[in-house]
Amino acid sequence: MNTQLKAHIALFLVALIYGANYTVAKEVLDNDYVHPLALTLMRVMAGLSLFWVLHAMLIKEKIDRKDIPRFILCGITGVAVNQMLFISGLKFTTHINAALIMTTAPVLVLGVSWLILKEPITRKKMLGIALGLAGAAVLIIYGKKFAYTKEGLIGDIMIFLNALSYGTYLVIVKTLMRKYHPLTVTKWVFGFGILFVLPFGTHELINTPMNTFTLHTWMAIAYVLLCTTFLAYLLNAFALKLVNPSVVSTYIYLQPLIATAIALFFGKDELSSVKVMAGLLIFSGVYLVSKR
Repeated sequence: MNTQLKAHIALFLVALIYGANYTVAKEVLDNDYVHPLALTLMRVMAGLSLFWVLHAMLIKEKIDRKDIPRFILCGITGVAVNQMLFISGLKFTTHINAALIMTTAPVLVLGVSWLILKEPITRKKMLGIALGLAGAAVLIIYGKKFAYTKEGLIGDIMIFLNALSYGTYLVIVKTLMRKYHPLTVTKWVFGFGILFVLPFGTHELINTPMNTFTLHTWMAIAYVLLCTTFLAYLLNAFALKLVNPSVVSTYIYLQPLIATAIALFFGKDELSSVKVMAGLLIFSGVYLVSKR
């Protein structure tokens, strides 16, 4: 199978995982089962454990000392700040607001890639991002509305800063992906990232009343830990080794499209010409950004 095709399949699976995450994570947070920072620490601990075991079994690759500062920076932007801001922001804002704000990530990645990697901002990429952004925005707010509240504004700002942190991570980790195996990179990114999450999440995790969790709650948490954290980071790392950060970030536009498709499949939504047009805009945007 073509390596580019493998990367796009991995990114599609990531979009599928994240498309459901807004609803699943919101279910846990809205019912106050777990504090946002406690859930973040659970995510990082689970990810680190799984990546460490897999790496020890399959790769056993060492890293150069000169790369440690970049690994630390990736741990801060890609794990600590990214996850703490997203989970905390999702607690205060709506999943519609969060999904809409996250569509700014590809724009931010394009800018950071230009500053750090000197990746050219071509007209084709700008057009692709604009088309994807338009399609995603239409799908997210069609028949709904972007809510403005004082508490929600705090959450909205957190989600935006999370998008900026995640975008920066996608760019700066690219250099490491060229040099090391994806498992090596994710293992150490989580290893350094947990150092910055522990001071904030330890107290909340210790005081989490896990004995009151229902099976439904545990299933939702398991999805966040295994799918949204472990699988999503692993697949993203694999794709980043093969394609540019701007391509990886553009797949964010597929998340609302996948959520809509799932709703249609289960009869929770109805197909309309607006949704078909939005889907075409998204696929056109992803194609233009991905095309070499």
